[in-house]
Amino acid sequence: MNELELLREWDADAPPLTDAARARARFRLNQAMQAPAAVPTAPAVGRRPLLRIAVAGVAAAAVTATVVVAQDTGEKTPRTRTVSAATVLRGAAAEALRTEKPVAPRDDQFIYTKEVIERRPVSGGPVKKWVDESWTSVDGSKKGYVSELGHKQWVPKFRPGQSTWPPSKWSELKELPTDPRKLTATLRDMGGKPDYGRPTTADEWPMVQIFLSGLLRHSVLPKGLRSAAFEALATAPGVKVLPGRTEFNGHTAISVQYVIGPPGTSWKDGGRTLLFDARTYQYLGLRERTKAKLTTKVYDQSQYVVASGVVDRVFQRP
Repeated sequence: MNELELLREWDADAPPLTDAARARARFRLNQAMQAPAAVPTAPAVGRRPLLRIAVAGVAAAAVTATVVVAQDTGEKTPRTRTVSAATVLRGAAAEALRTEKPVAPRDDQFIYTKEVIERRPVSGGPVKKWVDESWTSVDGSKKGYVSELGHKQWVPKFRPGQSTWPPSKWSELKELPTDPRKLTATLRDMGGKPDYGRPTTADEWPMVQIFLSGLLRHSVLPKGLRSAAFEALATAPGVKVLPGRTEFNGHTAISVQYVIGPPGTSWKDGGRTLLFDARTYQYLGLRERTKAKLTTKVYDQSQYVVASGVVDRVFQRP
C-alpha cells in the first residue's frame, strides 16, 4: 500500500504543480507500484481519508467472462449472458448519471459519509462490523472528523497553498472535465496542461487508475464526474469480470476485479473487487483481502456507503 501512502502525503506547495514536481511524483508512484506484491495491511487513519482506498491496475487486455444474470423471462432457470468489464462499468456510469442528485455545497460546509465495513477471517470465525462516519471540509479550510475501522480522530485543515491530487476541494473537483477521455488525460498530467491528443500509455494507466479510484472514494461529487470516472475506468487495461454471481448487501452482484501490484498479482494476493448490481449495474461497494496490522490473520473485507450528504457542521447528519 505504499503508493496509497504517497497519495495521502502528497501536498502540492503551490498549485498547479510544476513539471519537476509531477515528474518526481510519477517516479515515486511508479517505484511503489513496482514493488513486490504482498497482502495489503489494513489502512491506518489518514489525514485525507477519502483518498485511502485506491487501486492500481496492470497492463493487460480486458477480459470477458460469462456471468449468470437474472432476467425477467418467467423461466425457472435464469439465462446466462456474456458481459465484459467495460459493459458493467459503462452501465454503472449510466446508472450513476441517472440517479445522482445535483448538489452545490458552500465552502463552509462539510461532506458527510457513513460507511459500513465488515471483516470475515479467511480461516473461519465471526464477522466483525464497523459503522464509520466522516465529515470532510468542502474547501479544506476547517477541521474535519473521521472514523476508520472504529478509530476516530480530527483531520487538520489545509495549510495555505496546500492541495492534493486528485483534488479534494469542491471548487477544484468542479474544474475536472466530465468527458472520460479528457478526465483521464487531466488526471494523468497531474494538474499541468493536459495533452488530450496523446494516448495514455500502458505504464501510465496504473497511476491513472489510482487517481480515478481516489475520485470515486468521494461519496458526493459534482454532477457527471462519477459517471465520467466509471467511463474512464472502462477503458483501462487489465480489468476483468469474475465468473459467476455473488451476494452483496442484499443484491445479486457482478464482480469487476482490479489488481494491486505488478502483472500476475491475483485477487487473494491483494486484488480489489468492485461489485455492481447484476441487473442495473448500480455500484454497490468493494471487497478485498486484507491483513490486520501486527497479526498474521487474513480477512475478506467488504465495505459500502449507506448514507452521504452535505451538512453545516461536524457531527451533523443529513
